[in-house]
Amino acid sequence: MIFNREDKSFLLQVVQPALAGLMDGSVSTLAPLFASALATHKPHVAFLIGLSAAVGAGISMAFAEALSDTGVHTGRGHPVIRGTIIGVATFIGGILHTLPFLLHSLNTALYLSYIIVGIELISIAFIRYCYFKLKFTFSIVQVVFCGILVLLAGYFIGNS
Repeated sequence: MIFNREDKSFLLQVVQPALAGLMDGSVSTLAPLFASALATHKPHVAFLIGLSAAVGAGISMAFAEALSDTGVHTGRGHPVIRGTIIGVATFIGGILHTLPFLLHSLNTALYLSYIIVGIELISIAFIRYCYFKLKFTFSIVQVVFCGILVLLAGYFIGNS
């Protein structure tokens, strides 16, 4: 597919940082969140750890993106704007499946969080399909495989 300059700029400056942030937030926060939930059996503790992971990942990704290049030579746009986009998207990706742990029931929180993670991963695959023209089933397999690996890490660490 041939993109015009505006389409390519939008992909590089908005979609790619937002997608990277959603992927990082959705996946990187799974292990600490589920490990803490399973190790402590306390939803409030899991919520605090998930919240701190989402905030920390958002800040980290924002600075990593903003400091990665000036955008002048790569055409990726202003670094502060890219950093803000990826930081906010990372936080959103990490906080959505953390919110169920505000509930008092650990089992309910876990099941709701599993459902939200599934929705997050399917959404990421759909964005990859729409904007980067990847086959939807291939994208689902890639994204879900990554999510499962991190979820299993949290499961095994939390149950050790």
